[in-house]
Amino acid sequence: MFRKQTHKQTLENLSISVILLDEKLRIDYMNPAAEMLLQATAKRLSQCGVEQWLTSDPDELAVLKASITSGHPYTRREAKLITMNGHELTVDYSVNPLPLNDTPMLLIEIQARDRLLRIEREEELLSHHAATRNLVRGMAHEIKNPLGGIRGAAQLLERELDDEALHEYTHIIIEEVDRLRNLVDRLLGSHKLPKREQVNIHGVLERVCALVNAECSGQIELKKDYDPSIPEFTGDSERIIQAVLNIVRNAMQALQESDVQSPKIILRTRAKRQVTVGSERYRLVCRLDIIDNGPGIPSDILSTVFYPMISGRADGSGLGLSIAQSIINQHHGLIECNSEPGCTRFSLNIPLEFK
Repeated sequence: MFRKQTHKQTLENLSISVILLDEKLRIDYMNPAAEMLLQATAKRLSQCGVEQWLTSDPDELAVLKASITSGHPYTRREAKLITMNGHELTVDYSVNPLPLNDTPMLLIEIQARDRLLRIEREEELLSHHAATRNLVRGMAHEIKNPLGGIRGAAQLLERELDDEALHEYTHIIIEEVDRLRNLVDRLLGSHKLPKREQVNIHGVLERVCALVNAECSGQIELKKDYDPSIPEFTGDSERIIQAVLNIVRNAMQALQESDVQSPKIILRTRAKRQVTVGSERYRLVCRLDIIDNGPGIPSDILSTVFYPMISGRADGSGLGLSIAQSIINQHHGLIECNSEPGCTRFSLNIPLEFK
């Protein structure tokens, strides 16, 4: 009895989801981790067929039934599982036939992959962004040095020219050099360290809304969906305003250039607990979603949209999103993007524990 109780206690304290099916593919047992994963109790799921929570694919159901009779185990990688609440999960699961008291049973072990895939995706995004920033810094250094020489030579040449008409050409050289220098400076971003002050995210959004409303003359609806429970956090208010404004302004311009009926931008804030950003886990994170109903970002640039000089607009500089990502990275956060026609979402995850 003690041994049986110990085995049950062990199963119920596992972080991996464990489910035991009978020969009719009905749930005989599931541990608390499985209940949390499937967002339903064992009592509720025991009344459901396996096709309602694991798979409705006839071929997969046939493999499950064949596993009971043949006794052959198998594994599925990155399978899609629909919870009872309708949420789609990416999971790995293993099926092992397990005869108990001469009764064929199936032991299913399920491991959620969504969080791991998210961590891998975020780490890859952060790594690519850091590599791009290092490349830009190196190129900027190599560009700015000769630009200084060209500008100085043009100024000296202007002093030597007696013909005033020729000064127009040296002015063009100096102006173009200054334009290139300003472009390089924008690529590099600010050299100053972020200020450490108390930031109210909703104060930031109200400032951005005022600026955008003035620019679009109220032609675009700005819908606010705020979570008032989000506390203030330590950061650089001006830089966060710049990051949010860059994204909202991009959305505004995309809506203005399209023929969308009832153009709208939604600003939504939520407090999220125990969130992993990159490889770091934070107790509390401010999640800011900026959503527009525009035409969406072209699929061929969606994966590189945060790189410098990448833009979906003919007259775009491609610096706004790169600068926004750098600012949020400085606050130990991350910006993610999902886009399809009619819905583009930029999600800013800002830890409320600024280190």
